[in-house]
Amino acid sequence: MATIDRELRAVPLWLLRQYITELGAHADAAGVRHGPDWQVRLTQMEDFQIGSLRVGQVRFELHGTDAVVAAAWQQLEPKLMRSGG
Repeated sequence: MATIDRELRAVPLWLLRQYITELGAHADAAGVRHGPDWQVRLTQMEDFQIGSLRVGQVRFELHGTDAVVAAAWQQLEPKLMRSGG
């Protein structure tokens, strides 16, 4: 089993949910999104702040088999690259 656990900044929670849904996931009653052989938990965190700059951040926890996690992350990573972030 593999896990990717990251704090993602400058990508809003609603957009991350959309990206995960595009990978074929569905949400359960607890808000965990499940795909084939993987699951993702997204948790809104307090804004990251440096001086007067505030940026939203979300904890991203992806769990699943090694190959499936690697493939899902490979599809998500280009979408997560944000200018200025």
